[in-house]
Amino acid sequence: MTTLTEADALDGLRDALGLLKDREQVAQRLLDSSAKHSFDPDEELDWEAPFEEGKWFWPPELVSLYDTPLWKRMSEEQRILLSQHEAAALASLGIWFEIILMQLLVRHIYDKAATSAHVRYALTEIEDECRHSKMFARLISHGDTPWYPVSRVHQHLGRLFKTISTTPGSFTATLLGEEVLDWMQRLTFPDERVQPLIRGVTRIHVVEEARHVRYAREELRRQMVTAPKWSQEFTRITSGEFARVFSVAFVNPEVYTNVGLDKREALAQVRASGHRREVMQNGSKRLTDFLDDIGVLRGVGRRLWKSSGLLA
Repeated sequence: MTTLTEADALDGLRDALGLLKDREQVAQRLLDSSAKHSFDPDEELDWEAPFEEGKWFWPPELVSLYDTPLWKRMSEEQRILLSQHEAAALASLGIWFEIILMQLLVRHIYDKAATSAHVRYALTEIEDECRHSKMFARLISHGDTPWYPVSRVHQHLGRLFKTISTTPGSFTATLLGEEVLDWMQRLTFPDERVQPLIRGVTRIHVVEEARHVRYAREELRRQMVTAPKWSQEFTRITSGEFARVFSVAFVNPEVYTNVGLDKREALAQVRASGHRREVMQNGSKRLTDFLDDIGVLRGVGRRLWKSSGLLA
């Protein structure tokens, strides 16, 4: 006669095998998509064409100071210049984040079967992220704007996070870094007010990041079912803290100095801006709805997300 304990163990084994099978099926579909829809930015984009006079480098509604008193005092030329520097700052932030992501992915697959579709897709994603980082770096250089590194504190917090992060924590942070910027880029690449090169860069990034988001979402959903309780709670707290770091890092104060604005005044107006708060919450909503659904936004973690300004 089969005991209850044995029956439970068999059910658990079947569930685990089902999750692994689903993981492999998702990864194989993403590998097939990668084979059909991957781009070489060096070949796809016209890096020789000059920027067009009067065109934006980021949609004006997404520029941090939009609709603030300071914005209303700025000339159109200064607003466009700010959009150029903010585009460079976001590209710099993207490089920082993608380097963290690549390290987390390598750690995730370290002890997994290299022949699995799941691992092969992770390696494919790392390849994508390498291209994206080089594309962003070339965009910054092409615009003759500075590279905008994150603060020294955020550099150290990134190192700490890479060291202590669990697998579900890593995938939650991955989605945070990808989905907010993805929302903005989906508004950018069809916008004819924006420079063609910026639109091309964002189009490539959106198409390829869609696969990365699917991979991270599916793995995080599985992890929040199978991970130990302590790991699930640790994920809630660390993801909330990472949301706080990310929301601050999303605006680099040096952009204001470099376009001739008072840094303190500009930062104060950004923090007080209802429009900016709405932009960031709209950009995060698809992600926060998903995280709420799978049990990440609970307890202390939810309070941290709210304090970041990304969750209403």
